[in-house]
Amino acid sequence: MYHNIIAVVVISFIIVGSMWGIGNLLNPPREKNIQKSNDTILLVAQGNAFNHTNPTLHVSSNQPTKLIILNKDFVKHDFISEELGINTAYLSAEQDFVTGIASNKTGNFTYYCSFHPEMRGLIEIT
Repeated sequence: MYHNIIAVVVISFIIVGSMWGIGNLLNPPREKNIQKSNDTILLVAQGNAFNHTNPTLHVSSNQPTKLIILNKDFVKHDFISEELGINTAYLSAEQDFVTGIASNKTGNFTYYCSFHPEMRGLIEIT
């Protein structure tokens, strides 16, 4: 009886692992599917940071810049810059939000995740 239970558990792990591997092959990670260009900034929320370091985003004034926020984490995140009027609302795993930054203001503007206080950085518009 005990050996049958172990066999069922092992077979279950093998089946689940195989399905996960096949699923990743058929559906590559979302980040690879997002189109990027020179006027686009991609921020990936993962591991309680945006792009691992919460970088300063450099944007030119009077030149629209596309901003894509992608949640690659298993917990919810959001992206807020109150001064620039950006609020993604809650992003679940693999969900993204596309917006633009177009401002004639110059200066430094903060962005953050309301769930994780350590996830914050600056948007520098020059």
